[in-house]
Amino acid sequence: MTIRVLIVDDQIMVREGFSVLLNAMPDIEVVGEAVNGREAVRQVGALRPDVVLMDIRMPEMNGIDATREIVAADGDAKVLVLTTFDLDEYVYQALRAGASGFLLKDASARQLAEGVRVVAGGEALLAPTVTKRLITEFAKTAETARPPALAQVGDLTERETEVLVLIAQGLSNGEIASHLVVAESTIKTHVSRILVKLGLRDRTQAAVFAYEARLVTPG
Repeated sequence: MTIRVLIVDDQIMVREGFSVLLNAMPDIEVVGEAVNGREAVRQVGALRPDVVLMDIRMPEMNGIDATREIVAADGDAKVLVLTTFDLDEYVYQALRAGASGFLLKDASARQLAEGVRVVAGGEALLAPTVTKRLITEFAKTAETARPPALAQVGDLTERETEVLVLIAQGLSNGEIASHLVVAESTIKTHVSRILVKLGLRDRTQAAVFAYEARLVTPG
């Protein structure tokens, strides 16, 4: 099944470059482009793409606000943030706004295509080492982050809390299963229950939640 992609960036060279790379893939089709966040919101409503490649710094409406609006309108929307630096000060805010992950703009064609496929498949695109480094860095300085209600954390079982902490430490489902000596399918079930109980979209937001809830200490 073809993955339909919308590219959002105010630089025409970036849009055209990504369009060429993605359209060369047999399972991916670029269905539209947008030059700013406001146009992206309109395009998403009209085109219903499977994945939105979203730049952060744009005129009229930035990628963070656009992501927030897109996700609010459609809880199943998948946004993949594009950034020049892997520790861009706005990436953390974008993840909290509902983005499913981020890619560097200098990613290779293979990395770009695989990133689109991962996000389209419902997973969060953050390599374990990047997850830990990114969230650790911004959990220290995110003034807008408020610790989640203790009642939410209290809804989790002891094992679910343990799994949440391991997610925040950047472990994959397979690594968590190995660590806890259980089947990977069991971990997938725990992750699903954690997301439902906490009202989160994916494991990226679960990791952010764990840091904000002080279940994991940055550093």
